[in-house]
Amino acid sequence: MPTIREQLEEHEDAWLHPAATRSRQATRQRYEPECPLRTAFQRDRDRIIHSKAFRRLKHKTQVFIAPSGDHFRTRLTHTLEVTQIARTIGRALRLNEDLIEAIGLAHDLGHTPFGHTGERALAAVFPGFRHNEQSLRVVDRLERDGHGLNLTNPVRDGILRHSKTMESLSSSVAGWPTTLEGQVVKISDGIAYINHDLDDALRAGLINLDDVPREILDILGWTHSERIHRLVADVIATSAPLLETFTPGQPVVLLSPELENVANRLRYFLFERVYEPLNQLESTRKAERLIQFLYEHYVRHPEDMPEDFRRNLTDEPVERIAADYVASMTDRYALACFEAISMPRFWSFLG
Repeated sequence: MPTIREQLEEHEDAWLHPAATRSRQATRQRYEPECPLRTAFQRDRDRIIHSKAFRRLKHKTQVFIAPSGDHFRTRLTHTLEVTQIARTIGRALRLNEDLIEAIGLAHDLGHTPFGHTGERALAAVFPGFRHNEQSLRVVDRLERDGHGLNLTNPVRDGILRHSKTMESLSSSVAGWPTTLEGQVVKISDGIAYINHDLDDALRAGLINLDDVPREILDILGWTHSERIHRLVADVIATSAPLLETFTPGQPVVLLSPELENVANRLRYFLFERVYEPLNQLESTRKAERLIQFLYEHYVRHPEDMPEDFRRNLTDEPVERIAADYVASMTDRYALACFEAISMPRFWSFLG
């Protein structure tokens, strides 16, 4: 009698689009016996949810540093919104939702404290740091006491290639994901953040809805839910006929040219009216200095890092391990570490 996993794999064969990714074909970096109950991608999802890095996302900044309200997005709520949008698109296109969910839940595990402010600050002192590469490093190297989660290669590929350039919602930093499911997460990440960052900026009073160019709202919608629905529906309608011609790494999960142009205009508006003004705040500058202070301190004093990180010093440079440690921190833990290091020095000045 077939196992539950084998029955699920047979269901995938019967239901999924021919170009979708089958879990029975997934490989890992290290061999493991199959689970009788769960497919390979279900196991990946479960490992991600139970990881320490995933739990830390709830205390990491998305855009607004230390907001006063309870309803601003964190890195965790962003992750959940991306995954929800991606699953909606994936189901409509008959793609593998378990693979989509695993990529979506893991795509930002490597983000620093204080959001992109922290990423920018860490990259200035540790050149080449990028959160998508760090997310892959978290699941490959850092979790499970240095053994990693041994995720499947389609999930790893989707994590690495989810990130976008500054120029466009559909451009790619590390090349296009090789699976359709990875492409779904990539475009869902963009749909999620331009909408929830607008929502949070309105909540913060940084802008008013009247500040957004009217032609953008006339096309995308005047409410948060209308805008997401319009973009999601457009991705599904645009991508469905392209699936038949898919080859790995070829971009086919796309917005129509019209809506991509409008979405990019909203993105440019957010850069001009939200992100850049926030970057000029003294609180942002303090967060940048704090991240760099911590990194430089741990490079000089690796003995102050926990054993979980110090043991990696035997085969990797101290700069790499210090970057790992600082990137792993939540906002509040980074502040606590800064205070623990700097306060004794401050009190010593008082004689």
